[in-house]
Amino acid sequence: MDIIKPLLHLAFLVIFIGVSCESSALQGQSLDSQKAPKPNIILILADDLGFGDLSSAGHPSSSSPVLDRLASQGRFLTNSYVTSPICSPSRASLLTGRYQPRTGVYPGVFIPDNVFGLPHNETTLAEVLKGQGYRTSIIGKWHLGVGRNLEYLPTHHGFDEYLGIPYSHDMCPCLKCFPNNQPCFDTCWEEDVSCPLFSNASIVEQPADLTSLTTRYVDGALRFINRAAKDKKPFFLYLPFHQVHHPQFASRKFHGRSPRGRFGDALAELDWAVGEVMDFVRNLGIEKDTVVWFTSDNGPSLTRHDRGGCAGPLRCGKGTTWEGGVRVPTFVVWPGHIKPGRSHALCSTLEVVPTLARLAGASVGNLTLDGVDLMKVLLNPDAKSPREFLAMYPESPHPEDGPSAVYHGGFKAHFFTEGNDLSDADNYDPMCPSKHRKTRHDPPLLYDLLRDPGERYDLAGQTEYQSLLATMEDWRTSHMKAMTWMPPQTLKVDKFVQPCCTRSNCQPFPACCNCPRKDLEEEEEELGHQYGSGECGKEETNNIKKCSFF
Repeated sequence: MDIIKPLLHLAFLVIFIGVSCESSALQGQSLDSQKAPKPNIILILADDLGFGDLSSAGHPSSSSPVLDRLASQGRFLTNSYVTSPICSPSRASLLTGRYQPRTGVYPGVFIPDNVFGLPHNETTLAEVLKGQGYRTSIIGKWHLGVGRNLEYLPTHHGFDEYLGIPYSHDMCPCLKCFPNNQPCFDTCWEEDVSCPLFSNASIVEQPADLTSLTTRYVDGALRFINRAAKDKKPFFLYLPFHQVHHPQFASRKFHGRSPRGRFGDALAELDWAVGEVMDFVRNLGIEKDTVVWFTSDNGPSLTRHDRGGCAGPLRCGKGTTWEGGVRVPTFVVWPGHIKPGRSHALCSTLEVVPTLARLAGASVGNLTLDGVDLMKVLLNPDAKSPREFLAMYPESPHPEDGPSAVYHGGFKAHFFTEGNDLSDADNYDPMCPSKHRKTRHDPPLLYDLLRDPGERYDLAGQTEYQSLLATMEDWRTSHMKAMTWMPPQTLKVDKFVQPCCTRSNCQPFPACCNCPRKDLEEEEEELGHQYGSGECGKEETNNIKKCSFF
């Protein structure tokens, strides 16, 4: 009997180890094996959504039940950052996994009359996934350039299909943002062409009707997903919404419904749109085969006051490298793989490319990336972040100055600070508006963000933090030496580069670029089908084909 017990114990250990090894092997296969099914990928990008804007973040009058529920179903990344406090450079980093000096997307953002765009030698996530057999589509705001001959549009950067306005909708005359021809409540660019709505490389409406825009985006997204699912093809859908950027807009269904006013209406429509896409994925039975990554392009615009966003407990907002400008709400959902929970690991949108590339079975070893694979953090909330340091660049970076701030673990050091009126020219915090000129800090300001996310208590003068500061300064010096700076792409302009549905040299410019569509209800009745169903009408007006998208 004394001999049998040890033998039984040994046998149990052998069985246990065997089962454990098999389980580990299966888990590894689900993530790394080339033979494993490639997950569908939906990357959702909100515009100017602040860390404190969602109702789940504690905002008392926001309504975002879909986003709140999604966030609770996946890994919420509390310390997730963009690489820039403004739009274009942030989006370039999201799609390339590279800091903006490498891509040349600086200073500032692309505007309608920019000659250049995201350089063609940059490899986007769409190109990486397309190489793995994915169908790729972008529906929404591109904001990485158009070009003289439309050569910088998404279809030249790995996307099979494109539907959207190629830049911010305030970079056009403000016409109608709400039903019944109610005006837009903001200052827009009245001297530029009206907002063009592109389908691939064709302008199908100019000016774009903002009151129906989100509905059209949803319709386009559902058609794309449905075609890919029917053909049993993995898909990558990039959904960069215009909401909640100013001027806020909403359809009749959402206008005047939120106690938070027009901003709340826009947020509610964004929330609804995400819900429509997720319900469709669920009804197709592919929810467990689909990874959803949600984030924002930068912090909230505070200059719009009650029509602006909310950074919650964070300092300042859009345009600054304070936390309110660069820390954004982020979560990743993958049912059956990523368990619900929160992680405080340091990460950024640079991680999107290497992480999703791995899930698709793609090798990115031939690319110079600044992002790291985040799967360990997504699978285990207690896992240490693979990112030790993060550089934060300002709106208009310069090689001699380098990054304005550096993150290391839960700490942040400001080497430069500079205010921006996008954080409100009358902000009560003197560090936020542009009246706070670019200021070098020596020693740098130091904050413990896990204890002080509002960046109120500078630790730089305390003896116990001197070694930490030295480590962060050394890393910053090495980072600056290793950084390659592409020539800036946002400086050269020509007003006749602006997208025009007729011809760029028409007269009187820019009004001659308007090619409005008929009222949608009239058009649906005339064409005899649901708007955007995949069929085309016969007539052509101003050389713009009367065809639905895609």
